[in-house]
Amino acid sequence: MLQIRDLVWGLLFAGCAAAIQVQITPTQGEISVGESKFFLCEVVGDAKDIDWFAPSGEKILPNRPDIIVSRTDEATATLTIYHANVDSAGIYKCVARSGDKEAQATVQVKIFQKITFDSAPSPQEFNEGDDADIVCDVVSSPPPAIIWKHKGSRIQVAKDVRYKIMDNGHLLIRGIKKIDEGMYNCEARIMARGEIDFRMIKVIVNVLPTIRARLSEVNATADIASSALLACDADGFPEPSVTWTHNNVVLETGDKYTLSDDGSELLIKSVKKVDEGDYTCIAKNKAGEKSEEVSLNVFVRPRITYLNNQTASEFDEQVTLTCEASGDPTPAISWSFQNRVFTEGEQASWTRPDKYESLDRNIVVRSHARVSSLTLKNILFTYAGEYLCTATNSIGRDNKHMYLEVRYAPKILGTVTVYTWEGNAANISCEAEAHPGASVVWSRDGLQLPSANTTNVKVYNTPTISYLEITPDSQYNFGTYNCTATNAMGSESKEFVLIQADVPSSPEIELVEPFSSTAVVSFEEPDSMGGVPIIKYRVEWRLPGQDWTGKEYHADDEMTTITIVGLKPETTYEIKMSAINGKGEGESSPATTFTTQPVQYSFAMSSETSAPNAVTSAALREPTAPKLVVKVQGRGNTLKVNWIKQDDGGSPIKHYLVRYKAKHVSDWKPEIRVPHNSEYVTLSGLDWNTEYEIHVVAENQQGKSEPGVISYRTASDPTTIPDDAGARSAMGTGAIVGILIVVFFLLLVGVDVTCYFLNKCGLLMCIAVNFCGKAGPGAKSKDMEEGQAAFTKDESKEPIVEVRTEEEQTPNQGGGPTEPNETTPLTGPEPAAADATSPVVNLLPSTATNSVAGSVSAAQSSPASDGGVLTAKAPPRNSPAAARSGPLNANAQPDVGPLVDLSDAPKAPPSSDPTPLVPEPLSPAPASAEGPQSQRDPVKAPSSSSSSSQNKDSQVDGPAEDAPSVLCTDPTAPAHNDGKTVKADGTEGETEVKNATAEVKTVPNEAPQANGNESKA
Repeated sequence: MLQIRDLVWGLLFAGCAAAIQVQITPTQGEISVGESKFFLCEVVGDAKDIDWFAPSGEKILPNRPDIIVSRTDEATATLTIYHANVDSAGIYKCVARSGDKEAQATVQVKIFQKITFDSAPSPQEFNEGDDADIVCDVVSSPPPAIIWKHKGSRIQVAKDVRYKIMDNGHLLIRGIKKIDEGMYNCEARIMARGEIDFRMIKVIVNVLPTIRARLSEVNATADIASSALLACDADGFPEPSVTWTHNNVVLETGDKYTLSDDGSELLIKSVKKVDEGDYTCIAKNKAGEKSEEVSLNVFVRPRITYLNNQTASEFDEQVTLTCEASGDPTPAISWSFQNRVFTEGEQASWTRPDKYESLDRNIVVRSHARVSSLTLKNILFTYAGEYLCTATNSIGRDNKHMYLEVRYAPKILGTVTVYTWEGNAANISCEAEAHPGASVVWSRDGLQLPSANTTNVKVYNTPTISYLEITPDSQYNFGTYNCTATNAMGSESKEFVLIQADVPSSPEIELVEPFSSTAVVSFEEPDSMGGVPIIKYRVEWRLPGQDWTGKEYHADDEMTTITIVGLKPETTYEIKMSAINGKGEGESSPATTFTTQPVQYSFAMSSETSAPNAVTSAALREPTAPKLVVKVQGRGNTLKVNWIKQDDGGSPIKHYLVRYKAKHVSDWKPEIRVPHNSEYVTLSGLDWNTEYEIHVVAENQQGKSEPGVISYRTASDPTTIPDDAGARSAMGTGAIVGILIVVFFLLLVGVDVTCYFLNKCGLLMCIAVNFCGKAGPGAKSKDMEEGQAAFTKDESKEPIVEVRTEEEQTPNQGGGPTEPNETTPLTGPEPAAADATSPVVNLLPSTATNSVAGSVSAAQSSPASDGGVLTAKAPPRNSPAAARSGPLNANAQPDVGPLVDLSDAPKAPPSSDPTPLVPEPLSPAPASAEGPQSQRDPVKAPSSSSSSSQNKDSQVDGPAEDAPSVLCTDPTAPAHNDGKTVKADGTEGETEVKNATAEVKTVPNEAPQANGNESKA
């Protein structure tokens, strides 16, 4: 191969020995901008010089930095183009010279631009709603074709008018939205070369902030160390920053202000009046800024800044009191004096506390801005005192006192006439009101008291009152005494008269309203009191022709009625009255005659028996409604309700029931139970200016009376100015209601426990009886105590009939004496009247229940007879009746029957020999009736001659009302007597007795008490 080449060159050299040839390799060249390339110029022949020339025709010198020509040997020269640019393009020429011979060759260099992204920044941010010009500047030769893509898809400008590709290749989005945000692909292509390149551009759409204030106006109170919170909420993209300004000053966290982390809340500490104004909340981000204003209104509580004490003299023309106050809103100023309130434009009179127009215009209130004046005209000494200035606005109130001092001459007060009697000391009071204080001098007939000759006259002085104490020892001491008071403003004298007192005249009895055992006396007070108050009234009554019985009653204010008790039914009495004062007792009124009413009877028929064997019982009636009197106590919202006892219906009053309510509501207050010996109840804590309806009911063992009704309106609430208007009760309504509920529950538990131990009733009693089979603690002792009460308090001399069932039989079944139990009187039997008839007691036990209804029928007794003891029980075992009913009593279960008070029933003396009681229809019993003795409690009737306790109160023994209706019995006890029938001789009917026998006793209330704790009526 080498040989062929050498041969070719040899031939050429031989053929052209006389010529020079030039060849450039490569023959043409394309260079990308920025690239480098070289060209080799080879010369055939002996060439002395080889040069390269630029497209401009200039010889390329070796010192050019971008184009370098180098000669490697004698036959070659290299042209190197570094970092070509567009200016480097053109035709380059290589020239070879040898003497006069020259040869050249050319090469065309083309420079082209590759795809180059001059400017395609990422990310590019735009504001929402603006026309977004997404920049993508591409350089190439030839110019490239630009394609835009979004979310992997080519943007079709023909389909969406919002898009447009600009001539410079930029993408224009009209009204860009937040949804247009994302990655965009800018792609450049050159089809001739198949060249392609792209850039990913991130487009961010910023949203202008929106801002809103939580409250456009915020109210705060100054000078109370309170804070104010201003807040606004801002939205936008990116998240806006929030700042606050006030009076164009940016606020920052410090001693006065505190900003939240995001700046949305501004806390203003210790608000002052100067903090009032508009605060601007500014939200700012890349899209722009928005602002909102919040107004802070600062209110100031009223404060009285000026109020001074004043001094005036009586009868001065006028005096003006001035009060200044600050506050925002402007406070209203009012004046008050002793619960009298005065405001601007009103004239008031001292004669009444209400505000009204006064004709005399003695008091005028004027106000201007924050100043108010109270002008008092024609000064009187009563104007002196403490005045209250009150400033009020919607935020609060402030008040301050000032004192008006009025100087005036003495004014002597006190009762001119004083009554007394010889030996009784009397005080004449001379009350001297004066300012400054006055000195007081007593005198009589020109002589100052006390004097050396007067030993029964003394003077006692206090700061405002001087007392002259006189103990008359003769008629000379009665007469006139002079009191003279003197101070710097003047003096005044006054004559006082000491008068001989007398006993009062007699009261006048207007009406006597009798009942069965009581009477209500209505009277008028004496025409003459004798000069001194009445202390007592003496009421005396008697049976015609007998001695007077009297009682003294303490005199109360407006006392017009007196109730006397302990009277006999259907009895005529004479009555008279007298009044007693400190001097003594006056004359008695003329005697008045009245007759008490009979005892009323009610009859009850058993629904379980037929008409021939109907069981009836005589019962006393309910008491009469008490009469009520109301007195106001305290400040006017406390009422003292007094009642006057009326007819007790023949049975002692057990207690009084009081209830009340405001008339405008329907719910009654909880009922109040008051003991029988009480005469009043106090109702406190009532609402002001409210009319209340009050009911008082008297209750005896027969039932309740009709209510005594009275209505009364409480006083109006006096106007008071609180010292601190901001003071509020720390206890809410819910807490108060809860406390009341707890107290009420504890009260119910206490009452129930008390009833269980004392009266054998209530919830605990029901539990004990129904589930425990017990009758409750203290049951027997209570029966004994009630028996003693009936024994000692009976004033009507009426018998008490006790109906109770026989307890379980004891081994002692004979007719002999047994140990006394709680139903056995502890007094020895006394002989009874020989001609007395025995009452017959019909015992017809009900076929449906274990209770026994009793009926007492007795023959008329003599007036001297007061009662007897009647015991009815099952006959002893050795009697014929016992033989027929032995199983009946052998296992009889204890049972308790109702107690019936027959204290007003007709009385019959007992027989000296107890007679058997046989069941028979209701009819008068023969005098010769006989009966078996009690198996356990043989009792003889005491003599009717006992009359030492005729006026004791009548009381029913035993739990007639409080005993439970369901009795606990032993379920294991046998009941062999069920269905047994006992038939007595001389009777026409049969009585079916179940489980128990009945016991009826009539006990005279004049029986002496052997043992107070065990005696039984």
